[in-house]
Amino acid sequence: MPSRISLRRRRRTKIIATLGPSSSSAEMIERLHRAGADVFRLNFSHGTHADHAERIAIIRAVEAKVGRPIGILADVQGPKLRVGRFQAGRVQLQPGQAFRLDLSPTPGDVRRVQLPHPEIIQAAKIGTTLLLDDGKLRLRVTHVRENHLETEVLVGGPLSDRKGVNVPDVALPIPALTQKDREDLAFVLDQGIEYVGLSFVQRPEDVAEAKAIAGGRALIMVKMEKPQAVENLDAILALTDCVMVARGDLGVELPPEEVPLIQKRIVRAARALGKPVVVATQMLESMIAAPAPTRAEASDVATAVFDGADAVMLSAETAAGQYPYEAVNMMDRIVARVEQDPGWRALTDAERPAPEATSAGAISAASVQVAHTIRAQVIATFTSTGSTTFRVARDRPDCPILGLTPSEATARRLAVVWGVHSLVVSEIHSMSEMVTRALRAAQQEGFATQGQEIVVTAGVPFGTPGTTNSLRVAAVK
Repeated sequence: MPSRISLRRRRRTKIIATLGPSSSSAEMIERLHRAGADVFRLNFSHGTHADHAERIAIIRAVEAKVGRPIGILADVQGPKLRVGRFQAGRVQLQPGQAFRLDLSPTPGDVRRVQLPHPEIIQAAKIGTTLLLDDGKLRLRVTHVRENHLETEVLVGGPLSDRKGVNVPDVALPIPALTQKDREDLAFVLDQGIEYVGLSFVQRPEDVAEAKAIAGGRALIMVKMEKPQAVENLDAILALTDCVMVARGDLGVELPPEEVPLIQKRIVRAARALGKPVVVATQMLESMIAAPAPTRAEASDVATAVFDGADAVMLSAETAAGQYPYEAVNMMDRIVARVEQDPGWRALTDAERPAPEATSAGAISAASVQVAHTIRAQVIATFTSTGSTTFRVARDRPDCPILGLTPSEATARRLAVVWGVHSLVVSEIHSMSEMVTRALRAAQQEGFATQGQEIVVTAGVPFGTPGTTNSLRVAAVK
């Protein structure tokens, strides 16, 4: 059977591109997808529901046109902690001076400003550090009063209206979901998106609340952006569906030298659990205003690929930058080149986690080993919920993964998973039908030709979520 024309990636690590003013037209969204964007991120810190609905409709139209499942990540804003306003719009704080943060809405001056978050005042202690304007200014609490904090300016500078506040030292009694987030969640769940990006996570309970609201209609992707979340990493990973290393916010609340180590720790822990992990923020930052990245940025993307991330993400580069297409194209080129390097394959194999101590884990690991031994062209996984495909991807096989599913939603969810080329197929009812369908798909999608072998794995009985218990080898005739 001849192979049809298929939009097939020549890399395993996926790419997420954020949509925004630079990338909201149907033409640009299609260009970005063809250039390499597997998942599109909608940032709910900006735009109206009508804006996002229009972008979702365009993505679905592009998906139908190119014939490939495309994932959508709805990134909800989370609580935004900010100071109030100043009489003159801005002040200059000097190191060593006293500065008060209080609840009064009166516009501030060089001596004080409103902090409209009583939770911070209640949680702070003497010695607590407050970071303002993405960490550019640093204050230390000297006295805690009932309705205000007295602080000393450690690192000064200009401070203007509504600048952000970070409190790295303490867990704040603030839920991860605001009323706005709940409204945004209700909207995106009705729209049928695949992933919800959850901001401001501090504790496992934040994840449990979001999952309860989602009710299985979307996967929860926790954004690791606070020290408290890192402290609770294992408990949070046990609950979440996927995870994002949000390095920009982590870099504000943690020393910069800690961030690369935390990135590696999160990627390693998520991979061991078989949960997709995304590395994000400032990956090709200079491409917001330049058609090419710095060499350091190219190395940064390569490091995430070497670490074993499922996906790497572009933020302002595609949302508001001057070169959104070039940014996606460059990231695609960097990832593909890294994955051609023998050192990448050797490192990927060396860091393969031990098989899960279950029959499903053993079958998944065996499928990867068999595929390697016989030099199979592809591992075809049949899955209803995605669990079989997730398990095989966890072991990072040296051949592609063909994720076959009767569920359009599952096919889209697999768009973020390492090495997976997902495809919607009709329901199957027998092992022979499974093998026949896998062979046909492998040919049609250009993975195997006559005489070449593939490995097929699935759960029996078919359609039962969570089972992976069968393994077959078949040759294209």
